[in-house]
Amino acid sequence: MLKYVIKRIGLMLVVFLIIISVCFVLVKLLPSKPAEQFGKDMALIEMRREALGYNKPLIEQYIIFVRRSLIGMDWGVSEMMYVGQDVMKVFMEKMPATILVNVYTMLFSVPLGLIFGIYAALKKNTWQDHFISTAVMVFVSVPSYVYAFLVQYFLCFKLQWFPFQMRAGYDYFSWETFVSLVPAILSLGFGTVAGLTRYTRAELTEVLTSEFLLLARTKGLTKAQTTVRHALRNSMVPIFPMILSQFIGIISGSMIIENIFGIPGVGPLYVRSLGTTPPDYNFFLLLSAFYTLIGLGSGIIIDLSYGLIDPRIRMGSKK
Repeated sequence: MLKYVIKRIGLMLVVFLIIISVCFVLVKLLPSKPAEQFGKDMALIEMRREALGYNKPLIEQYIIFVRRSLIGMDWGVSEMMYVGQDVMKVFMEKMPATILVNVYTMLFSVPLGLIFGIYAALKKNTWQDHFISTAVMVFVSVPSYVYAFLVQYFLCFKLQWFPFQMRAGYDYFSWETFVSLVPAILSLGFGTVAGLTRYTRAELTEVLTSEFLLLARTKGLTKAQTTVRHALRNSMVPIFPMILSQFIGIISGSMIIENIFGIPGVGPLYVRSLGTTPPDYNFFLLLSAFYTLIGLGSGIIIDLSYGLIDPRIRMGSKK
């Protein structure tokens, strides 16, 4: 098991380095804003550019980038969006909002997805099952930004239940902030609920029709006992890793929703870093590294979770 984990982490770091190296080279092929145009921040920008080796050959710049940014976590200063401010400091200030909206979304979507999936599996081939399955297909097929526009129109504009955008400020755990986050939570959660419902129904239906459950019923266990003690437990082996993947997927895919609802998180930084002219290269590299690391690390976490849920599963075993 340990050997498998070390191997996967090593491969992850190699792929991560390749992706970030490609991003670094592509960024360096683009023009940058002359330091003279930064006014009072010109001296600071020039000093940081000199520290990052902007005036040196590309290979030397890359070595400095690996040593200072990837290893030393010094990603430089913002040159377009937050001129002169440390990129890592701004990133850490924005991270709580992104984590908060994603945690709220999972707290909303996971219980509903499991409940609907279990109910549909227990009501297999009835009108309730057909209704839930049809609704799931509709909700899975619609992108989250379409839900955002519908939520804004009906709940925020027509009914005026919620504000159009997140409440300003950093008091993240106040009731007013939570209410202002509800439209974003709903927009992100609809697709997650639908996906989890479909997956739970499929897995639980397969387990309910397996031979060992029929044997349990013949030994005198009731349907409720076999469902709770055996079917749900066995079906959770593939479902729990999917919950982890859904959470990670929301973090990596919530940047558009964060922009629509004015959430001061990491997502808008990534979009704005590409939208400025020229792009804010330091922010782009940091956020590219962040999202790449999330995507690669999630694969390892999900694979390891199988072994934690079911001890019979041994990763990397040849037998």
